[in-house]
Amino acid sequence: MRKTVKFGGSSLADAVQMRKVAAIILADESRRYVVPSAPGKRFKEDTKVTDMLIRCYEIQKKDAEAGRRSFYDIEARYDSIIEELGLDLSLDEEYRQILSRLDEGTSLDYLASRGEYLNGIILAKLLGYRFLDAADYIFFDAKGNFDEAKTMTAFRAISPEERFVLPGFYGATENHRIHTFSRGGSDITGSIVSKAMASDVYENWTDVSGFLAADPRIVENPSPIHEISYSELRELSYMGASVFHEEAIFPARSAGIPINIRNTNIPSDEGTWIVPDDQITDAHKFITGVAGKKGFVSLSFEKDIGSDKLAFGRKVLQVFEEAMVMVEHVPSSIGTMTVVVDSAEISGKEESILRRIRREIDPYSVTIEHNLAMLAIVGVAMKDVIGMSAGILEELAKVGVSVKLVIQGIKEISLIVGVREEDFEKTIKALYAFAEKCNKDE
Repeated sequence: MRKTVKFGGSSLADAVQMRKVAAIILADESRRYVVPSAPGKRFKEDTKVTDMLIRCYEIQKKDAEAGRRSFYDIEARYDSIIEELGLDLSLDEEYRQILSRLDEGTSLDYLASRGEYLNGIILAKLLGYRFLDAADYIFFDAKGNFDEAKTMTAFRAISPEERFVLPGFYGATENHRIHTFSRGGSDITGSIVSKAMASDVYENWTDVSGFLAADPRIVENPSPIHEISYSELRELSYMGASVFHEEAIFPARSAGIPINIRNTNIPSDEGTWIVPDDQITDAHKFITGVAGKKGFVSLSFEKDIGSDKLAFGRKVLQVFEEAMVMVEHVPSSIGTMTVVVDSAEISGKEESILRRIRREIDPYSVTIEHNLAMLAIVGVAMKDVIGMSAGILEELAKVGVSVKLVIQGIKEISLIVGVREEDFEKTIKALYAFAEKCNKDE
């Protein structure tokens, strides 16, 4: 078996955490390919190294000397880790190169990526593994899009028996300029490495023991999720659950590689397994979890469409597309089309959109509802129970929640409800209680 293991910033915040990480990796011979983040916070008021680098970049643009002084604080952070680990290692040459680039006016992507780069060198030295610069293996095209073909070709030069540390978060473009993924991008790197090296498992180590079935800030002691399918994960992530960097799902998913979310501080916990839809085991719960988020607006347009019925929906959606407003949901009926969008997306554009729709489509009724929350209850087995949707809506009626919208796809993996924002927490609690009852009765 071969595993790719990715460790987040909280797992690598200082020398103590570094030792924990090294012990975890070396305890399992199959943990061959290591993807580290930059050091995270050591305590609540601390600053992540990536944030320190971004601030250094901003300072340097205004005052070059102050920018250099700001970077010295970052040097001290790494030097203290090296000293406490007792490593025979100096990063002075790397510091000189970074400062030289800083003086020349380097890009933010380059400077922000140095957190992972330097941490990768330290971790490789601690483990006795080979260090690989992600800029030589992770590639982007001229537009900044991930270049999978070129990346996979580069990794073919690495023997599957190799043990290496490759920093997360960044790669390089065709002209060798450093380019980064979005924040949290080390998760994406780990997933890419898993696919490229044909890993059997992608372990993602962080500071929590996997996912929970509901937001613990709303539901007291929600159940842990032991296993979740890729499809369920996507539904919960989309509905606002802080479970996993969404882009990190796809490389591993396309290769059918299970992901195991683990806790660096409690390595004995099995955590949460994210598995391909066709690899679900008996550990899978009937209903996996609930999630939701506030801040939506629904706009309903009613029209006696007649001969215009083929073009009605297209015309409405075209208005939103050309206004650069993402449409989240389209629950509709004969002659009525409802569009659900994020409040922030439509802010400042609502009146112009409505004017254009009235001018070009001429609906005889327009209904707008602000301050909506959208929530989902998710489970792949829900489709097998007749009356499941009715049971969920009945549960919400019992607690006095007025449901404004109901959305369910043909796969029936989730039921999404739209409610007033003031009913958000009440709805989450009711959906979770219903899920727990179903899981016990399973």
